[in-house]
Amino acid sequence: MTKLEEYLEGIINIFHQYSVRVGDFDTLSKGELKQLITKELANSIKNTKDQPTIDKIFQELDSDRDGQVNFNEFVSLVAQVLKTAHINIHKE
Repeated sequence: MTKLEEYLEGIINIFHQYSVRVGDFDTLSKGELKQLITKELANSIKNTKDQPTIDKIFQELDSDRDGQVNFNEFVSLVAQVLKTAHINIHKE
C-alpha cells in the first residue's frame, strides 16, 4: 500500500472510530462529529469546543438534512480542511 493509500484508509478508520452507534456505522450524529472534530481537528478548526461552531459545521455538512453526517458529507469537511492546510503551508 502506498503512503497516500495508507492516509486515505486512516481517514476512513477515523470516521468509523467515531460513528459508534450500534447498527449505523456510516453516519455521525452531531455529538459524534463534535467528538471527532474536538479530538482529531483541534489544531485545524478554530473554536472546536464552541457549540455554535459545531452546530454551524454540522448544518453545513448535513446536505440532505437527515440529522446525520454520512461519509460523503464528512469527506467534504476533510476536503475543506485539506484545502485550508494547503493554503497555510504556502504562507509559511
